[in-house]
Amino acid sequence: MRPSPSRDYPETLDIGGRLQAPAAKEAGMQHATELRGRVAVVTGASSGIGRATAIGLAAAGARVVVNHRTGGDSQARAAVVVEAIQRNGGTAVAAAADISREAEVDHLFEQAAQHYGRVDILVNNAGIEHPSPVADMTLADWQRVIDVNLTGHFLCARAAARAFQAQSADPSRDGLARGNILFISSVHEVIPWAFQVNYAASKGGLSMLMKSLAQELAPARIRVNSIAPGAIRTAINQPAWDTPESLAKLLQLIPYGRIGEPEDVARAAVWLAGDASDYVTGTTLFVDGGMTLYPEFRGAG
Repeated sequence: MRPSPSRDYPETLDIGGRLQAPAAKEAGMQHATELRGRVAVVTGASSGIGRATAIGLAAAGARVVVNHRTGGDSQARAAVVVEAIQRNGGTAVAAAADISREAEVDHLFEQAAQHYGRVDILVNNAGIEHPSPVADMTLADWQRVIDVNLTGHFLCARAAARAFQAQSADPSRDGLARGNILFISSVHEVIPWAFQVNYAASKGGLSMLMKSLAQELAPARIRVNSIAPGAIRTAINQPAWDTPESLAKLLQLIPYGRIGEPEDVARAAVWLAGDASDYVTGTTLFVDGGMTLYPEFRGAG
């Protein structure tokens, strides 16, 4: 069972392995145009949670940079996301970058600024897993996950903070945030996960990275928050729900009684990126159906 969320970066495909436009419920998400005029960079946005978030931000009026990894079929999948956004009246462009590489991250933000003139929102979504018993886990297995899930998020957050502070403030937004950084974490920032020590450690570290950045950047009116998804219906998690037996086992961990959808996370991201949450910084929003509520203790444990 794999109850963690997927960031689809770099290994995953659309559910069923098909290269297709996002489903109507994704493309048709309705939001107020509260993000109109703002520019959002979404990492790992070619599928899954990243795709749904890019579509949701665009539906709210943001101009979106759909980041995808270099190589493989990610470019084609990112193009499908861009096409879906444009077909629904939004604005988006695809941009390749491996977020674990400093030079590629810097170039990603340069591309965003060159294309749209500024950057206002970063959704740090990209992430990977590499499960292994700890006795068999190589240093390379450990390091690759840390490089993407923690160091990569630091590199993107640093680039975003630099961009926010360097660009002119929007006079129409006087008193509101001049920049917004959002990390997509996991319930495993608080729930230990055997055979996934690299992944869980990266998410635990991400929690303190987020809080420390929020504390440092708040005086500059830059907000920093996280979303921690639980079990989300993405391709990498399919073994956890694709049989009646596995689904029943998974649902025992979810008091709310259903698997989350990528759009559940996307709606939370749109809210945290918008002015309705302007006084919120340094917090993690768990989008997990209650997975972190210790459901094993129902009925007095």
